[in-house]
Order: sequence, then structure tokens, then C-alpha cells
Amino acid sequence: MATAVVATAYGGPEVLSLVEVEVPEPGPGEVSIAVRAAGVNPFDYKLYSGAFGTDPSKLPIRLGLEVAGVVTAVGPDAEGPAGPISVGDEVIATVGGGYATAVTVPAAGVVPKPADVDWKHAAGVLSVGGTAVHLLAATGVGPGDTVLIHGAAGSVGALAAQLAVARGARVIGTASPSRHERLRAYGVEPVAYGPGLADRVKALAPNGIDVALDTVATEEAVDVSLELVADRSRIATIVAFDRAAAEGFKALGMGPGADPGTEIRGNAWRELLPLLSTGKLDLAIAKTFPLSEAAAAHELVIEGHAGGKVILLP
Repeated sequence: MATAVVATAYGGPEVLSLVEVEVPEPGPGEVSIAVRAAGVNPFDYKLYSGAFGTDPSKLPIRLGLEVAGVVTAVGPDAEGPAGPISVGDEVIATVGGGYATAVTVPAAGVVPKPADVDWKHAAGVLSVGGTAVHLLAATGVGPGDTVLIHGAAGSVGALAAQLAVARGARVIGTASPSRHERLRAYGVEPVAYGPGLADRVKALAPNGIDVALDTVATEEAVDVSLELVADRSRIATIVAFDRAAAEGFKALGMGPGADPGTEIRGNAWRELLPLLSTGKLDLAIAKTFPLSEAAAAHELVIEGHAGGKVILLP
């Protein structure tokens, strides 16, 4: 048995409960993992908020997309993207129902955890990092580009900014003034969001913006992107799906009409983990919570100003 977090109804974080669940023995191509840390993502609370419907037959809903932990059992032919998996391996996994003390998952989503990456960083990098890699790949960010990132101090935005700088791009990032020093440390030119944003960006980049990446979904972010970037194929959002559909720019991720980027995201670990392991990529951890305080963790994420990744520690 394991302890897991489930949503017992649709609503806010108050509907989350701790329950006991069975952990199946791994079948062919599966492994069981003792979870050491689980990443919290905005998609998690959207599952029970009603954003994707309120079908009562889907309750209770298991939550959690990513974990880091230790393999406790393996089924026949348990092989991940990096090769065979053995009991005792420290791993990172893309999962369903990761808010738990233990899970059984397909080995296809399990990759080795670098020894010098701690549990909370390991559990927090795959989802946001995969999204960041997808944003850059979908818009073709490369040397010489000037890139505007809306929400550059958020979990996805900060990784996208660092990766874009590493690829030789000039990056301008929107953030509250309290986060500007952190962005400068990444090689990003910070700019405050709010009225007059387009003019402030133009002053920084009089020769124009090549790419705009939206991680916040504000009207301002979309409007400024459309104003400053001529080629709409080089504007991408991970949140403003309706406007992307209506105005002809790219929507990425799990929203309606979006490109899921399954192959790009599934292989992003190959780029992300070596950088994280060598200290060339900074994943800010905003706060950790015990599994029993998943509701409080979600409240912090819903506020939208956590300032980094939120992690559950079973």
C-alpha cells in the first residue's frame, strides 16, 4: 500500500485528500518507484478545478506528473530511454498519480537521476524543462535572435531564458522588479511588465524582436507579442490557447488545439539533466511541502507568484 493525494470532488484545493492506494506489482515493461519527491504543476490543479469538465465518473482523480525516487521492483523487459532499469536505481519519471509515496509506472518514462542532482530538483525539472525546450524548438531560437519571454522569472520562463542564452540568443524577459537581479544573473535583460511594456521593449531592442514566448497568458503579453513580432510562426504560448487559435500563432502543450510536442518533450531530459548536473542550469525551488500539505502547495501555485518550482516531499 501507498499514501496518495486525490481530488474527491471538483473545486479548489480544499477537495484534496490523502488516501491509501494499492501499488500494483510491475508487469512487463513497468517499474515500481519509492517516491522521494514529486513536482507540482499548474496542470495538476486544473484537472480538478473544472477547467477540463466535471465528469463525476472520473472521481477520485490521482494527481502528479513527475517524480524522483528509487526503483523497488522491475517487471520483465523494464527498459527506459537510457537502457535497462534495475532495483536500486535512482530515477526521474514522468507519471500519472505521482503525488504518492510509491508508484508503478511504464519504464518508457523513466530516466536515470544524476548522482549530483538532489531529489527536489530532479523531481521538478522534466515538466517545466520539457516545456521550455519545446518553446525554443517550436520557434527556432538560435544564435543572433532577440527573444522576448513573458514571465521570465517563472519556472518555465526562467529555464527557457537560460536555454535561449546558452543557444546564443539575446533574451529580454518580463518580471516584477524584485526578480530582475536574478534574471541578470542568467544573462537576461529584465523589463517590468505593466502599462507601456511595448515601448520599454522597443527602447531595449530598437532593431526589433524575432521571437516572443508567452508563459503567463495575460492580454498584455499576447498583445505586445503580436505588436512586436512580425512572423507569427515565431510567437508561441503555453497558456493563451484561445487567442493562439484566433490569431494564428503557436499554442504548445496540453490545451485545446495545442501541439503537445511529445517527442521533443520526451527527449528534453538529454539536454536538461547534464546542464542541471553541472550547474549550468538553475532550477529555482520556491518551497517544499509534505505530501499531507498538497492543498497548501496548490494554493501557492494558483497564486501565480511562487517564484520557482513547488515540490512535495512524501
